[in-house]
Amino acid sequence: MAFEVEPTTGDSSWYTHDRFGMFIHWGLYSLGARHEWMKGREFLTNEQYDKYFKRFDPDLYDPELWAALASDAGMKYFVVTAKHHEGFCLWDSKLTDYKATNTPAGRDLLTPMVEAFRSKGIRTGLYYSLLDWHHRHYTLDVKHPLRYNKEFLEDQKNRDWQQYVDYMHGQARELLTEFGKIDLMFFDFSIPPEQGFAGKGKEDWQSEKLVKLIRELQPHILLNDRLQVKGDITTPEQYQPREWIRLDGRRVVWEACHTFSGSWGYYRDEESWKSVDTLVKMLIDTVSKGGNLLLNVGPTGRGEFDERAIDRLKGIGEWMKRHGRSIYGCTAAPEELKCPEDCRFTYNPANNRLYLHVYSWPFKHIHLRGFSGRVEYAQLLNDASEIRMVQGEETMTMEAGAFNEGRSRDIVTLQLPVKKPNVTVPVIELFLKS
Repeated sequence: MAFEVEPTTGDSSWYTHDRFGMFIHWGLYSLGARHEWMKGREFLTNEQYDKYFKRFDPDLYDPELWAALASDAGMKYFVVTAKHHEGFCLWDSKLTDYKATNTPAGRDLLTPMVEAFRSKGIRTGLYYSLLDWHHRHYTLDVKHPLRYNKEFLEDQKNRDWQQYVDYMHGQARELLTEFGKIDLMFFDFSIPPEQGFAGKGKEDWQSEKLVKLIRELQPHILLNDRLQVKGDITTPEQYQPREWIRLDGRRVVWEACHTFSGSWGYYRDEESWKSVDTLVKMLIDTVSKGGNLLLNVGPTGRGEFDERAIDRLKGIGEWMKRHGRSIYGCTAAPEELKCPEDCRFTYNPANNRLYLHVYSWPFKHIHLRGFSGRVEYAQLLNDASEIRMVQGEETMTMEAGAFNEGRSRDIVTLQLPVKKPNVTVPVIELFLKS
């Protein structure tokens, strides 16, 4: 059984199969090492921020190593910040001087990254910020670092917004013509009116014109939902939805994007790092609701992944090596199959297998109500060891002062080993009868 999902204009067939991707936030803010929004949070001028541009030299950058870490973690696509809100470009854009080739790095950093990830069979996604705090003609809004700067406010009359829009659309054209097949574009983001400031939305970005350009250049491409026009992917950020996301009552293709810690960019002193256990459960929970997980890494100013990120990636990879088939090609379970407490189901409709992810290992038994006659075979996924089943649950009733055994016909009881398997989250693979 497959759920009816709102169709996408771009090709989402690979996306809803692969389920797990890597987000990469990398830019000049990696040198400040205190959040990718530091320019906005600290109200920095271009002149103050320029010290990072003058010193950006990621001499330890090894995109092949990055790709290997992503692949070993089980990630099947990646999305990298070609340009974040600061306006700095990782590629050799012909439309600006504010790019990696003009820093001490002295080279295009995006091309070798795309090539390295593709060599590992990982699909390509590009992030592009609609905001730009460096561009001469980007105008005032509530997110701008200089929103309270008198000189900046007085200069608004000298800014030509159309020049910025032309620049933005031109850079989108560059990204979609100079890097081969791009599978996904992640735009970020429209701004609602707030605190007396005007917002910026689809009319400002000229989103319909931009989408038309993108679809003409790469018709297969997936677009997210932050241009204020209909996209292919709905993208909740930093929270887990309670259920499959619906728009106008219909299930949609969706993706939760999350960080390892509290920041997207490299943040040296940030300590709220999620454990491997938490991250694996987030991945499972997302797929159990029909979604994808895009998990972010913020490389350092020297071009390395934070050792804490590497530790988590390796931990996730250990689990995915033995449990990937409960994620790839999987989605939410049929609604009539009720999941036991503190567990999650994922379901592969292609082979009619159900995966029971056990968050808290119980003592000896799990009872599956409504499953009698529906399960052909059960095994632990990590080692393919059989889990024996009893059709019907043994119960104890009190009659005439004595206990009598009885059975509930609709329950399948899984007989578990007392000791929890030595994996982050054990998974029981249930072969359902056709």
